[in-house]
Amino acid sequence: MTAILNAVFAPGFFGSAPVHLALLTGGVAAFVSGAVGAFAVLRGQSYAGHALADISVTGGSGSYLVGISPLLGFAGIGVLAAAVMDMVGIRRPRGRDLATGIVRGAGLGLAALFLFWDTTHTSTTGAAVTVLFGSMFTLSPAVVPLVIGCAVVALAIIVILARPLLLSSVSPDLAAARGVGVRAVGLMCLIAIALAVSLSALTIGTILSTALLVGPAATAMRLTRRPGRAAVGAALLGVAVTWGGIVLAYDSFPWPPSHDGWPVSFFVVALTLVCYVLAQLAPQRRPAGRATPAPAETGRSGAAEFRMGE
Repeated sequence: MTAILNAVFAPGFFGSAPVHLALLTGGVAAFVSGAVGAFAVLRGQSYAGHALADISVTGGSGSYLVGISPLLGFAGIGVLAAAVMDMVGIRRPRGRDLATGIVRGAGLGLAALFLFWDTTHTSTTGAAVTVLFGSMFTLSPAVVPLVIGCAVVALAIIVILARPLLLSSVSPDLAAARGVGVRAVGLMCLIAIALAVSLSALTIGTILSTALLVGPAATAMRLTRRPGRAAVGAALLGVAVTWGGIVLAYDSFPWPPSHDGWPVSFFVVALTLVCYVLAQLAPQRRPAGRATPAPAETGRSGAAEFRMGE
């Protein structure tokens, strides 16, 4: 057993404080992203998650200018962008996509300006690399309470609004007829997505944060058609690939070409892709006892197929 552990884990792995912090923050971020991602994929809001991740670059780069935690910048701008996207969007999918694209473009424009100022007007080094690609091994212990706080809020939204989210995903009109505040529920879901991608941005960077939002969720939904199981499975899978990425990144320090270690974000995304590809080899499961939905019912990213799991 000792020989196996020594072959998998490089010397000093279990005694490294940065590794302990990376396992904690990365695991929390991955768990939240997987659980929230299941609802984002179910509701056809993967593009919205990608846009919020891009927009969070604005908050991350701005945080270095004002001297606050990048997570506060990621989350603050992400939640603000979610509110603006909901305010200018409409119920039709095309209107939502247009609103998302407009807000995303404006956010990226500000991000370019802030990153330029970070480079030319501050003494911060590596801000752009940290914001875009993450730096899990250099996180400060002071960020842990913020990580836990964002995680609790995001998970609370998903748990409390699970049934209204599922109902409004399948049929917004039916949800409204049953007294569900469809627009309010949609806004809260966007806020949960914004918090999830903010946590992922802190750990693996804004460019790759949607990999943890969409990848584990898409993989879990391939293996089960029940929303609850898919959300739990996606959360656990996200933690597994993140911890696996941390182990491989720590082991990679002696690897060529520079012997400085490969980025955690690369391994996390690579493992996520491998899991998704393997899931495609499994036969797709469909709920028994329910007829296949008509084409008109399947336009919301397969939401109708999940009705048996409510």
